[in-house]
Amino acid sequence: MNEYDVIVIGSGAGMLIAEGALSQDLNVALVDKGPLGGTCLNLGCIPSKLLIYPADRLAEIQEADKLGISAQITHVDFAAIMDRMRSTVQEGQEHMRHGITHTQNLDFYEAEAHFTDEYTLDVQGKSLKGEQIFIACGARPMIPSVKGIESIEYLTNESVLELQTLPKSMIIIGGGYIAAEYGHFFAAMGTAVTIVQRRDRLVPTEEPEVADLLTMKLAKRMTIALNTSVMEVKRTATGYTVSGTDKVTGEVKEFTAGQIMIATGRRSNADILRVEQTGVATDARGFITVNEYLETSKENIWAFGDVIGKQMFRHVANREALVAWHNSNAAEVGERVKMDYRAIPHAVFSHPQIASVGLTEAAAKQEGRTILVGHAHYADIAIGEAMQEHEGFAKAIVDKQTKKILGFHIIGPQAPTLIQEVINAMANGQAYLTLGRGIHIHPALPELILVTLQNLREV
Repeated sequence: MNEYDVIVIGSGAGMLIAEGALSQDLNVALVDKGPLGGTCLNLGCIPSKLLIYPADRLAEIQEADKLGISAQITHVDFAAIMDRMRSTVQEGQEHMRHGITHTQNLDFYEAEAHFTDEYTLDVQGKSLKGEQIFIACGARPMIPSVKGIESIEYLTNESVLELQTLPKSMIIIGGGYIAAEYGHFFAAMGTAVTIVQRRDRLVPTEEPEVADLLTMKLAKRMTIALNTSVMEVKRTATGYTVSGTDKVTGEVKEFTAGQIMIATGRRSNADILRVEQTGVATDARGFITVNEYLETSKENIWAFGDVIGKQMFRHVANREALVAWHNSNAAEVGERVKMDYRAIPHAVFSHPQIASVGLTEAAAKQEGRTILVGHAHYADIAIGEAMQEHEGFAKAIVDKQTKKILGFHIIGPQAPTLIQEVINAMANGQAYLTLGRGIHIHPALPELILVTLQNLREV
């Protein structure tokens, strides 16, 4: 039996825990079956954005005629784009491995682990026991129960990164963030893309008018089948056929393509870890349940990141890790802190881009608040008109009484960058009026934030 002060399961955001424990001269075990660095480095944020950045440039060239520019794309080196992505990921892994293997008081177990008893793990026949355990083992693609799915080869957000040649055609089953981003990427590369979505719009958790605009814009570049429930997938002589039922008309539709990609959500890896063996509870979907301090149902076992299914973004997992570590040391550092999700931002790197933080208008009304709502289009500011950006917009939701921003939503160029000053104001509990105190460069995109807030009206 190898005993440790701290066991960390997961080498993504879990590394923040390992670093904190090592700084206190604790004996630490890091357990991860790989790939080293977690989802973000290997299968999510980093590789996908290395692919999407050149796709953005291609989309801009394809739309340049609105500026009076006739441009032609003569060649896209798909293999080079994929190789650059993979080499960058590999460099990140190697850098992490060097750091981990040269760190004192850190034992690294690069294998799949299972709980066998309270606070006890089996890792390839070795038993590890920890006084404190932090679970950050992530999630994996959720594969829907569809007839024929088990007998075909399909892509996920993980296996798609292994492609060597550009598919001529692709059906993406699902309509969330992954579908929107990879739909944009492959369409820009030249693939004939079809997205089959069971809901009435893409990215349905976004503000409705944001989701509607993204759906409309992507529909100009690919085929989008909404309100379609997939019933069956079949292998054909030339590729695959997907059959689905239109939920509105009852009509059965068929779609054919050379590749299928599944993008129907994520499921927790807690089942692989067998967390029930150590008394850690999970919810009906299989995600580990935690309280507001990120404690599990078992004392001295903490969980965060995708494995708890709150908001599955790396920046959220990083903050959760810091909160969990602080609370695990509450006896020494003082009062525990709660994980606050109210000002958590996120982005969708499709084309157009989306960035959101806080409540939607509907959610704010459900809370019984009296709200002010403001809208502004990019073309309402000088640089937006110069860009000929007439469809993108921003939307603000403000509490009438406190004057604090409850939510902010942007769809258009540089949305994830533009929204940051709003995030900072919300995180600091500032009223929306404080955003106007700093002088904004004219003409520049941040003026969109000011104009949106100047247009507030009670609804």
